[in-house]
Amino acid sequence: MIQESASRVLLDAQRIVVKVGSSLVTNEGRGLDEVAIGEWCRQLAALARDGREVVMVSSGAIAEGMKRLGWNTRPREVHELQAAAAVGQMGLAQMYETKLRENGMGSAQILLTHADLADRERYLNARSTLLTLLKLRVLPVINENDTVVNDEIKFGDNDTLGALVANLVEADALIILTDQKGLYTADPRTDPSATFVNEARAGDPTLEVMAGGAGSSIGRGGMITKILAAKRAAGSGASTVIAWGREPGVLIRLSQGEAIGTLLTARTQKQQARKQWMADHLQLRGSVSVDDGASRKLLQEGKSLLPIGMTSVSGDFARGDVIAVRDSSGQEIARGLANYASAEARLLCRKPSSEFEALLGYAAEPEMVHRDNLVLAR
Repeated sequence: MIQESASRVLLDAQRIVVKVGSSLVTNEGRGLDEVAIGEWCRQLAALARDGREVVMVSSGAIAEGMKRLGWNTRPREVHELQAAAAVGQMGLAQMYETKLRENGMGSAQILLTHADLADRERYLNARSTLLTLLKLRVLPVINENDTVVNDEIKFGDNDTLGALVANLVEADALIILTDQKGLYTADPRTDPSATFVNEARAGDPTLEVMAGGAGSSIGRGGMITKILAAKRAAGSGASTVIAWGREPGVLIRLSQGEAIGTLLTARTQKQQARKQWMADHLQLRGSVSVDDGASRKLLQEGKSLLPIGMTSVSGDFARGDVIAVRDSSGQEIARGLANYASAEARLLCRKPSSEFEALLGYAAEPEMVHRDNLVLAR
């Protein structure tokens, strides 16, 4: 059936990011599922012919590599995971290229790490490449670059990567295809009173309580990572649908406005691209703590952060790095671009701007973080 409140989201979406998980792509680790991938590619091509711009984020390289190497359990050692990814990525890319070509679509492989999106220049380069491919009617297939990634720069799961890509290209919608029908109020396997959630607002904290749990032995995600991904995607105005990947014609039917899975709607106002880039940093180089007065000025009055309101500085960061701003309880209330390096910032804590030149030997900006370079976390 079509629900009026939900139908417009996908009906009107012109730029869509589709993410599919490892357990679906590899049929629970038994190897690449040619039939399933072929069916998704058929639907992606149909959406493209309908005038939509579509980006695919696909897991499965490590799982396929495990199968090709004869490993039954996911390895723990980073070098083994990287080796499995290198082996499996060959087959994964080939499968998508073949199936998309059969449906009249060109394809491109893009491998990303968090470092690619944390660096402003590389972020813009990745965005430019993706938008150019879409203009050329070539369908990008994106995966995390597990062959070189480590714990410090990994996205953690491809649900997060899907949300970051949605933000990167300013997509209208993110579709997460999974092995579940969608979100329930509790685990239906253990709680008979659990009910299905058809629609909710992305970022509602009660959704995280409902999700809980972990993913399969093949993938790294779970329903909680999808809820958090929807929250992140909502920051750039993209609504998210979580649906069963083997639902017949799922992408076509969603694009026609049919209510399938769980729809998590985004707030309507989009953040500026630069502020969205700051919000999407997964790892930060440092932070500053502020007093209650500075917190109020940031949160309630939309002011810049002045060093006189700072109580301490943590980490080692340079001018221009993205840093967190924490209140007196240690909670992150904002993040933004630092006007001063950490060593300088420590000297400026609790100091008025009139003393900056004497302390630093030069006069610079009066703000630690200007409000134009600041994004609130609340």
